[in-house]
Amino acid sequence: MGADHDHGGGIARVRAGQDRALWIALAINVAFLLIEAAGGVVFNSLALLADAVHMLTDVAGLTIALIGQNLLTRPATSRHTYGLQRGEVLAAQANGLLLVGAAIWIFVEAVQRLGSPVEIRGGGVLVVAGLGLAANVASALVVMRWRDRSVNLEGAFWHMAVDAAGSLGAMVAGFAVLVWNAAWVDPVASILIGFLALWSGWRLLGETTRILLEGTPRGLDPETVAQALLADERVDDVHHLHLWNLASDTPAMTVHVLLRTDDRTTMHDAQVQREELRSMLAARFGIRHATIEMECHACDG
Repeated sequence: MGADHDHGGGIARVRAGQDRALWIALAINVAFLLIEAAGGVVFNSLALLADAVHMLTDVAGLTIALIGQNLLTRPATSRHTYGLQRGEVLAAQANGLLLVGAAIWIFVEAVQRLGSPVEIRGGGVLVVAGLGLAANVASALVVMRWRDRSVNLEGAFWHMAVDAAGSLGAMVAGFAVLVWNAAWVDPVASILIGFLALWSGWRLLGETTRILLEGTPRGLDPETVAQALLADERVDDVHHLHLWNLASDTPAMTVHVLLRTDDRTTMHDAQVQREELRSMLAARFGIRHATIEMECHACDG
């Protein structure tokens, strides 16, 4: 029980840190969204407006991520015996859809501008995009620390990272207009931003779908886990091994373990062995939700 308690406390601290990171990133993005949208209108820059729209999806995405984090910590009930831990996966999937939707909007607007170029104030674009790059990098760094093993924070991070690349693209467009009067660079930079948004959104959708379809958790190999169980001299066989995620940071497992027994083996011995195997799985693989069925003879068929 002590190990589980420590693990619970550790998870609680990590998730509290994730909440703080998301709130800080949200505050930064809301503040700069207003600045960048105004800059896009004043300086007539599609690259700035495209990045502002993408930042709007970031604000929505961060809000969704915060809702997902809240659902993640809801206690279990008789109706939801695992709680609402999959809520953060659904939040990350919604973020993936937002990224894909933003990419489609950017493509449409950019193609229209390639056909009908407009005058752009390069100096203003350069300044506003530079501020945007600073804001996006700061947000990405805040979230990056906590994104490990959380698909929800992973989604928020990619929002920030793609936006940082988008701000860099807007800076390039502003510089090109200022130095060479190359207005066409603005929609081209927007298309590149769109591809980055599409790639990150598609990647996020793939990862969340894998979790919802109960695929094997990232970093875990069923054969490696089985061999770790078989390494115990009292284990004769392992079968019906299944691995999946409850939440993206909470792997779960069920397995049947055939013990080597003799006439002196008691049920208490089997229970002690099961707890030792659980401790090994938690320490080596981070699997603390393990259901182990102990068997004393091979199953027919």
